[in-house]
Amino acid sequence: MSETPPSVTYDTGQPDISGRSFGELVGQLSQDFSRLMRKEIELAKTETKEELTKAGQTAGMFGGAGVAGLLTLIFLSVALVYALSNVMEPEWSALIVGLLWAVIAAVLVSLGRSRAKQLTPPLPKTADSLKEDAQWVKQQRS
Repeated sequence: MSETPPSVTYDTGQPDISGRSFGELVGQLSQDFSRLMRKEIELAKTETKEELTKAGQTAGMFGGAGVAGLLTLIFLSVALVYALSNVMEPEWSALIVGLLWAVIAAVLVSLGRSRAKQLTPPLPKTADSLKEDAQWVKQQRS
């Protein structure tokens, strides 16, 4: 009694499309593409949320440091006004200190504006994933 060997299938990495119509294949491709885009959007949302959480915490720390720095500058400015009032009228010393801070503020605004123009939100995982998706689509065409 001879037995027929069991059929062996090998995974070639390609989907089995035998017996499927062109419409079914296009429909499946459309579903796959929609699922892929939903996953990409989900990844971008997750990645953005993580980065915004980190940015919020960092902003809070800088806010606290800003308040402490502001108080320091106020007290040092008052001390400078008193020191200058030893050699000139107090009104003139206060005006000089005020003008000094106006110049510093203008320089900082200028530097901040130029740096703000260079900012771009990075989404490295999403960008890498989109590149992989493009490669997958190219492989499916060939």
